[in-house]
Amino acid sequence: MTLYDRLIGVKDDAYREFQAKLVPNISPETILGVRTPDMRKIARELFESPERNAFLNDLPHRYYEENLIHFFVISMIKDFDECVEAVEAFLPYVDCWPVSDQATPKAFAKNHQKLLPYIRKWIASDHVYTARFGIRMLMNEFLGDDFKDEYPELVANKKGDDYYLKMMIAWYFATALAKKYNETIPFFEQRRLDEWVHRKAIQKAVESYRVSDEHKEYLKSLR
Repeated sequence: MTLYDRLIGVKDDAYREFQAKLVPNISPETILGVRTPDMRKIARELFESPERNAFLNDLPHRYYEENLIHFFVISMIKDFDECVEAVEAFLPYVDCWPVSDQATPKAFAKNHQKLLPYIRKWIASDHVYTARFGIRMLMNEFLGDDFKDEYPELVANKKGDDYYLKMMIAWYFATALAKKYNETIPFFEQRRLDEWVHRKAIQKAVESYRVSDEHKEYLKSLR
């Protein structure tokens, strides 16, 4: 049974309509309507199969779900060098925010020093979803013990008018307010961010259960 046959076998037309509304920038004809648990199951089986490398090398894919499965498969590669090579090969083909956001490679967590140069390169990219992925990796991996003051600077200095890029920047700073408040609040006090990003990040932080009530009240005063 081909991958397409497997996807067709578990597709849901009502879910397809729902997904099409979430990703209006891609053609609805490329969306089959397969739910994430089903795609993850297929990805796990594909990862263990002899067809894995052929699938990863067969780019571009035709369907939205194939792209999601592609990143799910990549995220299971344990060797960092092999994993990041596969990520780099795939990022130019990422064409919407769910594909950019769904997968976090497991190999990244234990290889921060090797990962950081790639993150810098991805954030600097003119390709919206490569930059978005880079910012998300910085958010996921470097807002803990490995945090440095220079990292939010990387995000604050990223410029672009694309909605999905600006939303990712806002998401990064809202999360940074929750995890590294003292280091992050100057970006808002000094109004270092694009006005839309500034307000959206505050909105998301105020809505977060991880930000204290005291901090929320102060953030509201900075809108």
